[in-house]
Amino acid sequence: MILITGITGKSGLYFFQNIINDKKLKNEKFRIVVRQTSNTDFIDKSGICIEKAIGDLNNLKFIEKAMKDIDVVFHIAGIHFSLNVIEAAIKNNVKWVILVHTTGIFSKYKSAAARYRDIENRINLLKTNSKLDLTILRPTMIYGDIEDRNISIFIKVVDKIKIIPVINNGNYHLQPVHAKDLGNAYYQVLLNKSKTKNKCYNLSGREPILLIDMLKIISKELGVSRSFFSVPFPVAYAGAWILFAISFGNIDYREKVQRMIESRAFSHEDAENDFGYNPMSFQEGIKDEIFKYKQRMKKSEFHIS
Repeated sequence: MILITGITGKSGLYFFQNIINDKKLKNEKFRIVVRQTSNTDFIDKSGICIEKAIGDLNNLKFIEKAMKDIDVVFHIAGIHFSLNVIEAAIKNNVKWVILVHTTGIFSKYKSAAARYRDIENRINLLKTNSKLDLTILRPTMIYGDIEDRNISIFIKVVDKIKIIPVINNGNYHLQPVHAKDLGNAYYQVLLNKSKTKNKCYNLSGREPILLIDMLKIISKELGVSRSFFSVPFPVAYAGAWILFAISFGNIDYREKVQRMIESRAFSHEDAENDFGYNPMSFQEGIKDEIFKYKQRMKKSEFHIS
């Protein structure tokens, strides 16, 4: 039996669509961890044998109970729950755990990366004396949904602001990955266990793209003309310090400004070689998200009028 967390998220639903389309996996038994408030309509109508474990991943006793009779765990719900997942998996003699973490672990700035590294170090210690097989997947910035809190923010900024400031002219690389590509990757990892067990993979978009080029593509797809002006990093960072000071430490964007110019491009060569990972380009992937954004804006305008 396979246990999946985070299946009602965007990449989780794309993953589940692959499962539905696979006749062999349709005969597999699945258990999903969901909250009481989760919308599971799509899953309920899938025709696949599904058990639901309703509860909170912060509750170790709940997770241990949910993992009874489980062979494989696919944990998509987030790195902050991973220690509980691993502890419960070891106690229940689970054979294989796949964890979806983040390339944020590679950042040289401490706020998030230090926490991520600590979690993975503690996971490796827990695993040392067990027979557990472990695979870690590390997506880059995820997009593909108007609620993604990543690219959706850029879309709103470009739509609403005519003259847009960018640090150092936006000449630093990002490599965002579409949720659909992640769903496909999760499915392929599961199918190719002989190659993917006990491996770590970066899951990024097709190629790196400069932030300024990303903003220009968004502008073109929105059908708006925008101007961009460069703010030198020292000026932006000084502004963050001033804001921190006058807010008495309550508003702290200092590290966010530093991370804005940090390259977040990562090779997915290992994933390509081991299970045929072939993500779409940003130019292709952004079209659907912007279409959905425009539809939402039209609905908002209709309700306002």
